[in-house]
Amino acid sequence: MTIAVGDTLPEATLAVFDGGIKTVTSTDVLGRGKVVLFAVPGAFTPTCSNKHLPGFTQHMEDFRERGITVACMSVNDAFVMRAWGESQGVPGDLLMLADGNASFTRALGLELDGTKNGMGIRAKRFALYAEDGVVKVLHVEEPGEFRVSTAEAMLEAIDG
Repeated sequence: MTIAVGDTLPEATLAVFDGGIKTVTSTDVLGRGKVVLFAVPGAFTPTCSNKHLPGFTQHMEDFRERGITVACMSVNDAFVMRAWGESQGVPGDLLMLADGNASFTRALGLELDGTKNGMGIRAKRFALYAEDGVVKVLHVEEPGEFRVSTAEAMLEAIDG
């Protein structure tokens, strides 16, 4: 079942790179305050690297002004997420979350089967806005699309 507006984010373990790999829970990093979580099918892939992550990086001040924490998630390991963030010049307060075994992605019901393309299970491209762990806005892209999960689309939805 796919997460929906009004649902509470599920509990799962994620990883971050902070001087080494550290595990965190989804509740710890996403369950308090105002949070935008956006997910990409894969670090270092064209749309993710050329449009999705750069858009959130460029709009970080807009999110900060609204008191919103921003997190990027991919079904990659924490080393890859760190390297990708460094290569993209991601600010330190944009969380780079690794969902290496797709446990959180599956718990959200937002997995994408990329096995026919040699990518395995990945996250669908999506963005959500939650307050204290409750989903207020959920935008899931159709396959091949990049419109509703952009930083601009999320800011517009949040400002409603």
